[in-house]
Amino acid sequence: MSTLEFPGYRKLIDTIDAAVVEGSTHAITDHLRHSLCQLIRSKEVKLPDCVFEAAEDHYARRELYHSEEHGYCVVAMTWGPGQGTPIHDHSGMWCVEGVWSGELEVVQYQQLNDETGQWRFQPVGSIQAGPGSAGSLIPPHEYHTIRNPSTDAIAVSLHIYSGQMTQCAVFKPLKENLCYERQERKLGLDPIH
Repeated sequence: MSTLEFPGYRKLIDTIDAAVVEGSTHAITDHLRHSLCQLIRSKEVKLPDCVFEAAEDHYARRELYHSEEHGYCVVAMTWGPGQGTPIHDHSGMWCVEGVWSGELEVVQYQQLNDETGQWRFQPVGSIQAGPGSAGSLIPPHEYHTIRNPSTDAIAVSLHIYSGQMTQCAVFKPLKENLCYERQERKLGLDPIH
């Protein structure tokens, strides 16, 4: 069922549908990453104007499509200047993320073993991603942060999740021992128009 139609909508959905029947998670995400880069660069798809409108106090999440047949979900995220996420997971779901406009800084983290049962992370790489670039997260390698490094420009990214992502775990830094506190966060959706 479509939440909102826009120019190139059918091309986007047909492309995702072709990828999600690939079989393995790696094959699906490889296909989606490659296809999403091509779609963004070709400008065959024009996202709705509302996804280019930032929310003042948080990055905006707008669901553009949820596939009843395959279960995946397409969410556009709008990042105002300086907006970003804490370290978070994807609740065990794979995800492909493409930068539509602007730039995003993505830092991947590895969870460290800790005998005390504390949550500890180490950054293992970061990228500055611009329009037409895409990456994927496949559990258990799913911990990352995303941030718009610009002081004056909005960034937009498109996220394809294996299911509807309604919650995730976020990790807040504690003052002692570079440890983090794990918190469950419900994820809301911003209105589309």
